Amino acid sequence: MAKRNFGVIGLAVMGENLALNVESRGFPIAVYNRSREKTDKFMAQRAGDKDVKAAYSLEEFVQSLDRPRNILVMVKAGRPVDAVIEQLKPLLEEGDTIIDGGNSLYEDTERRTNELEPTGLGFVGMGVSGGEEGALKGPSLMPGGTEASYKDLEPILTKIAAQVDDGPCVTYIGPRGAGHYVKMVHNGIEYGDMQLIAEAYDLLKNGAGLTNQQLHEVFAEWNTTEELNSFLIEITADIFKYQDLETNNHLVDLILDSAGQKGTGRWTVVSSLELGVPIPTMYAAVNARVMSAYKQERVAASKQLTGPSAKFDGDTKAFINKVRDALYCSKMCSYAQGMALLAKASTEYEYNLNLPETARIWKGGCIIRAGFLDKIKSAFRDNPSLPNLLLAPEFKQSILDRQSAWREVLVTANTLGTAVPAFSASLDYFDSYRRDRLPQNLTQAQRDYFGAHTYERTDKPRGEFFHTEWTKQTDTKETVNA
Repeated sequence: MAKRNFGVIGLAVMGENLALNVESRGFPIAVYNRSREKTDKFMAQRAGDKDVKAAYSLEEFVQSLDRPRNILVMVKAGRPVDAVIEQLKPLLEEGDTIIDGGNSLYEDTERRTNELEPTGLGFVGMGVSGGEEGALKGPSLMPGGTEASYKDLEPILTKIAAQVDDGPCVTYIGPRGAGHYVKMVHNGIEYGDMQLIAEAYDLLKNGAGLTNQQLHEVFAEWNTTEELNSFLIEITADIFKYQDLETNNHLVDLILDSAGQKGTGRWTVVSSLELGVPIPTMYAAVNARVMSAYKQERVAASKQLTGPSAKFDGDTKAFINKVRDALYCSKMCSYAQGMALLAKASTEYEYNLNLPETARIWKGGCIIRAGFLDKIKSAFRDNPSLPNLLLAPEFKQSILDRQSAWREVLVTANTLGTAVPAFSASLDYFDSYRRDRLPQNLTQAQRDYFGAHTYERTDKPRGEFFHTEWTKQTDTKETVNA
């Protein structure tokens, strides 16, 4: 049998689907899984008569691949990835490439790239978004690491990626951990997006009293608009009409309100704190999932802690439109925060990220694909030094036109006692960013009072620091390290 163009290690659903995607584009593949039973099942069922070679040892697997070998590792992030790499290293030759397609922490990818490149091996940390269907039919791919390796992979990756009007949803992201960093922030934006949609649902169902059928119709209509057309809005509309076969009730009402998470949202929050970039919508989304896990405590608390007794008595159709506007404004803030974090990481870690390209490859295949990503691409293409997406002319005007509705929705939520942490965090972000003066002058005074941390003055040049003996009514200029 002829040598294979591409190899896949790990035959869980994502690994299987990516392998079949590669084979369907005309590239013969080899597959290996630690469990022989899993390999046999794949070959007997899904692989069928496709151009797939099964290997039952890593030695056999490596020898079946044409050089330079390109090996996609689809195993659980963390130590399992390191274990596979250690097993592969003595079997590979200079110029061969290992691709980690899992949700690895970007810092692990940095380490692995720095360890492998000096040995002559290439390493690509590649974010893959699109879920099971995207992996099979065309995901958004975010490869970073060894650039020469990406050049070898490019003919395959451009074929298996989702295809949109301006090209395949893949590009070389940057060196070392850049690919997994961008995927991490993508997931942070995804957390924010999902929480915002959940809050809109809560307001419309439990606030305005819409039925699931009405919710289906509202979200389906929203998905036809330029502002909210997106994968997540589309699937939300579908969810509301799905009926449980066992009970004949709407399934969404039978699902426990305790959300899980796999870590990428938390990683995004940690990174933002380390880099000093505010992403409050994502903070709120992560906290909301954490709070949801306290199910038993919340049930007990609901019997003791009361809230407002007010009921929604306004114009339902007008309120639906206001919630739509609030959702769009909040989504803009969430994406603005994500792009600002990417910009800071690009500088701090020398990734040299191309923000217009990043927005472009999210237009298809991935979970956060949305119609307005084209506008985000254009905003950063037209102004590469744009400090924040909210300052791009079109986005700025969109928020200014809708902010009254946005504020009214939050007032209504507070009146009804409905928690909308991500909506609130997004508006707080907007209101903080648009102000030329915040109350942290008092914070600095407090820090100086109790800890002599010093402060700058508005009537003196930046970089001059002062300390006050607050109980003595005298100022003393103090020089500190800039």
